[in-house]
Amino acid sequence: MAVIAPPPNAQPFSFSPLRRSTHRPERTTVPCRISPYQNSGHNIASTSRLYACKCSGHQKRSNHGNRIYAIANTTSAEGEPESESSFGRIILSDVVVKRRRNVYWGRKWNSMDVGTASVVVVMHLLCLFAPFVFNWGAFCVALGLYAVTGLLGITLSFHRNLSHRSFKLPKWLEYLFAYCGVQALQGSPIDWVSTHRYHHQFCDSERDPHSPIEGFWFSHMSWLFDKNSVVQRCGKPNNVGDLEKQPFYRFLSRTYIVHPVLLGALLCALGGFPFLVWGMGVRIVWVYHITWLVNSACHVWGKQAWNTGDLSRNNWWVALLAFGEGWHNNHHAFEYSARHGIEWWQLDMTWYVVWLLQVIGLATDVKVPTETQKQKMTFHNRSIAN
Repeated sequence: MAVIAPPPNAQPFSFSPLRRSTHRPERTTVPCRISPYQNSGHNIASTSRLYACKCSGHQKRSNHGNRIYAIANTTSAEGEPESESSFGRIILSDVVVKRRRNVYWGRKWNSMDVGTASVVVVMHLLCLFAPFVFNWGAFCVALGLYAVTGLLGITLSFHRNLSHRSFKLPKWLEYLFAYCGVQALQGSPIDWVSTHRYHHQFCDSERDPHSPIEGFWFSHMSWLFDKNSVVQRCGKPNNVGDLEKQPFYRFLSRTYIVHPVLLGALLCALGGFPFLVWGMGVRIVWVYHITWLVNSACHVWGKQAWNTGDLSRNNWWVALLAFGEGWHNNHHAFEYSARHGIEWWQLDMTWYVVWLLQVIGLATDVKVPTETQKQKMTFHNRSIAN
């Protein structure tokens, strides 16, 4: 769909947040942010360094220079409201599915899609053996690797450290935690970080790699099996120049699948088939779905504490499972923050680890939002500003 540019005499526009309400707003706005790691050669860059979203409506440019708000529901030139969708709302939510993307049928699967789907299916099939080979040693291995790969690897390393640079670590520790993330079998650091940065840049627009506006299950896992779709929406992973210039991350990208295979072989040697089933199958599938719930459930169910202009929600039960990642509206409001559980009662295990690393001098330049920054993101303050 073509990008519609605003007329030269366009007036400043109003920021219209997405609110939970029985009243359907006339239009909703979705911010599309420029990644600070975006390479200058990206083919969607304009001369003004603003990146436009392909949206199901019009677009207006912000004076801040780093966002374009996509008008999702607008009025046509004839004055008739554009049809929203016939797919309805997601159950127990106010999120409307604008279109459903059929990932599984009617398209050509490439080798990467087949490989990704095969790994996911094999891991789920491996879980079927779990009740029959259970022992406490295997269970403890799964629990320990859940913390190592999920907390240290995905939430602390891939997400808060590498994707958002919320804090700095000594290189040896940064690389160690990133290696833990590779063992979660969710992709190499370069691929994972690139997709996540694109998610924030194009959040809940047609260019978002995984938004529930295309269906809950699409945002949860189906998007993983259509690599070409992500490339078509966002471009190739050229927003990770900070990682690609480091030989260690290039090495992990080239040899990514080897490392979980070696871990599986080690577990099998130490504890036989039960360790393989629980330490690889059960643990990997558990961390899979917890990570995916942040993409799906946290954009569908929960509360919005901050005026982010997207569908992100704070979801307490996802936060418990995902080491604090469920405070997702907090995260979208303050992407740079190492702390997602901003309120004292918001449990955030990842933040506690970062704080401990800071206390012992291993984590530096730890970023958290100031009171002024918080005030700017409140609904009340945005309403006054507009």
